[in-house]
Amino acid sequence: GYLINIIDTPGHADFSGEVERILSTVDSVILIVDANEGPMPQTRYVLKHALSIGMKPILFVNKVDREGADPQGALNSTFDLFFELGATDEQADFPVLYGSGLDGWAVKDLKDLEGLAPGSPLRRKNMDDLFQAIIDYVPAPDVDPDAPFLMQVSTLAWNEYVGRIGCGKILQGSIAKGEPFLRTSTKWLTTDHAGCDWKITGTENARVAQLWVNRGLERVEVEEVTAGDIVWLTGSNEIDIGDTFSSVELEGKPLPPLSIEEPTVSMFFLVNSGPFAGREGQAITLRQLKARLEREMHANVSLRMEDLGRPDGVKVSGRGELQLGILIEEMRREGMEFCVSKPEVITETRGGQVMEPYEQLIVDVPDEHQGVVFEKLARRKAKVKNIENQARGLLRIEFEIPTRGLIGYRGEFLTDTRGLGIMSSCFVGYNAWAGDLTSRSRGALVSLDTGEATAYQLENLQERGTLFIAPLESVYNGMIVGENSRPGDMPCNPTKKKQQTNHRSATKELTTKLDVPRRMPLEKAMEWIENDELVEVTPQSVRLRKTILDEQERRKAARRSA
Repeated sequence: GYLINIIDTPGHADFSGEVERILSTVDSVILIVDANEGPMPQTRYVLKHALSIGMKPILFVNKVDREGADPQGALNSTFDLFFELGATDEQADFPVLYGSGLDGWAVKDLKDLEGLAPGSPLRRKNMDDLFQAIIDYVPAPDVDPDAPFLMQVSTLAWNEYVGRIGCGKILQGSIAKGEPFLRTSTKWLTTDHAGCDWKITGTENARVAQLWVNRGLERVEVEEVTAGDIVWLTGSNEIDIGDTFSSVELEGKPLPPLSIEEPTVSMFFLVNSGPFAGREGQAITLRQLKARLEREMHANVSLRMEDLGRPDGVKVSGRGELQLGILIEEMRREGMEFCVSKPEVITETRGGQVMEPYEQLIVDVPDEHQGVVFEKLARRKAKVKNIENQARGLLRIEFEIPTRGLIGYRGEFLTDTRGLGIMSSCFVGYNAWAGDLTSRSRGALVSLDTGEATAYQLENLQERGTLFIAPLESVYNGMIVGENSRPGDMPCNPTKKKQQTNHRSATKELTTKLDVPRRMPLEKAMEWIENDELVEVTPQSVRLRKTILDEQERRKAARRSA
């Protein structure tokens, strides 16, 4: 007899604005905390907004069956976080459940697990306790089904046939397919969204074309929806985040607009001009590239695209490095080939001072690796805010660091901590420019020829650096085949073959010994490249290359810039 809508939101800080908008749709939140790690920065950000609008969360301590888990410690840390964020007594009196999302069970009390051997089946291996807590603790939507129709768009979808689809919770009234409604657009007058400083920017009379609700993971079309339903609605020519859909009798009484997070990181999306263009996917033109990005912006309103007049590409800005990386991966899986440049942060000028985005960074590192982490982050202008000793020889360190200081550090951090470190970050705002940062300290091994790499030459090259390729892989002039062991780029010819003679070689019986090449997935490639380099993305490969492929032209460009 109960209908429970569960909305799963992205966990990464790059999508925090989307999560913030979704909070206007729900009646409560389930706060998921790892029994081993406790609350993380993203947890803090979303919880702060949930508490500020009066929600009463349910706490789910996850992974309690994991070795070394400390459910009580995670619960105590969560209590501390609640009071630190100014939770009321009623909000702090939250129900707690313990369980394992992987195995699909939840219990109200850890005593239910006492006496059970590790790995033994639970007495009740299901999520019934969680659903019962939702029914008992979460209030039903406070709505009036008899009032005039009113809803606000909190998220968007896109369909080639019907255009934009608005999603939100119906706050009052009901509406059926074919009935008229009024779409009202609003806009904040100030960037800080203080007070009620907003205005109406446009209205449109429309008629409902289609209505959908979610049942499980499927979107089901219905004829009529009523107050409290979370619906997908189409019928208006233009739908945007924060638009108010209402009955005509509510004209002039829209809801305040929702805030849309501003982008902090930008990069260039360029047409693939390499000699291998079209071999592994669809070699797209600039017009096709723009069309694909425009289609993405129909549903992802936090993205921005700027045409700066370049004949080979456009500038795309997003909320963070991960959001842009997801877009690149989606386009790649659609069969497209293109190139992307190094991510750069977006600065602002306030009162004549240059400001840049900053992030709160929390790292958990073993004690023996703390020295190298402090050293590397200090070079990236990070400032220590808090240090806390964890159990089992772990140290939790909180930093404040410029966003550009984090670009390229994640892979380095995992290497420095032997894969044992955990890092997570969250955008906290803009602050004064921190000064110049040291860039990559090593150069690149750049191919001078086009062809197949040979084991004979790669054996010689691996003594000069770290290789990214294996024998028989195709390379081209200007492609980066490895990392130099010293600063500065080193031209090389990985396609060179051993000279054949009619004399028997004294080393004939010796075999070639090659190290395993370091493969560069998309995320690491975006972090590794410098400003004069690009990542070539195809459905099958991720290659690194110089922006200017010809060696002589690169030298001329370097002299001109100098």
